[in-house]
Amino acid sequence: MATLIAMLALSYLLGSFPTAIVAGRLFFGRDPRLEGSGNAGATNVFRLFGWKAGVAVSLVDLAKGAAAVALVAPLASGAPLPPDASRLLAGLAAVAGHVWTVFAGFRGGKGIATSAGAILVLAPGAFLVALAAFALTLLSTGIVSLSSMAAAAGFSATVLGAAAAGRGVSPWLLGFALAAPPFVLFTHRKNLRNLAQGREKRFEKAALLRRLLARKPRPDARDPDRAADPPRGRDGQGAAGPGTTGPGASGS
Repeated sequence: MATLIAMLALSYLLGSFPTAIVAGRLFFGRDPRLEGSGNAGATNVFRLFGWKAGVAVSLVDLAKGAAAVALVAPLASGAPLPPDASRLLAGLAAVAGHVWTVFAGFRGGKGIATSAGAILVLAPGAFLVALAAFALTLLSTGIVSLSSMAAAAGFSATVLGAAAAGRGVSPWLLGFALAAPPFVLFTHRKNLRNLAQGREKRFEKAALLRRLLARKPRPDARDPDRAADPPRGRDGQGAAGPGTTGPGASGS
């Protein structure tokens, strides 16, 4: 039992490392909790400090979850739990540390990247589905919070589908898949209110599909149908050609 407690504590402390806050203060002299959305996560870092800082913070946060599952969980090998349970609990402890970090007044991020890191080790196939759902939603809407919810739904659907197909899914992973969407909705409750009110911020540069579908085609001057139209006069009527009848003549 002592090894299990030590493993959970170490996983929590690993997840508690406040990547966004450290990056903001160390490289930019600013605290992301005091600007933008006020959240100490990668999305706010993207908005405040640019994509390079945002990607770096995301990768470190992802590594926290992956390291907890792959490196810290084996410390509890002597605990009266199956290995799958120890690995999952280590990942959950890291996510809890990220969301409620002890190093920053229990005000952390929303746990998406750290959860993704844990899932990468626990269920690589489900991770790829979640990543695809995140990317497709982001490219379509430019809304990170909505993309995170789509990723959680994709992960859960993949695990539940595998369990329904009889592929031997661990009951611990199955329980995690059932709990993931409600947890993501809870950490994004403010974003849900903004979405309902139409006030959620977008990354317009990321919404490539949205911009592509909204683009209006330009008329082509070389279009044969348009080129065949006769020139228009000031009154909107076609100009008279060499063999046309004058305005006083009858056409019958």
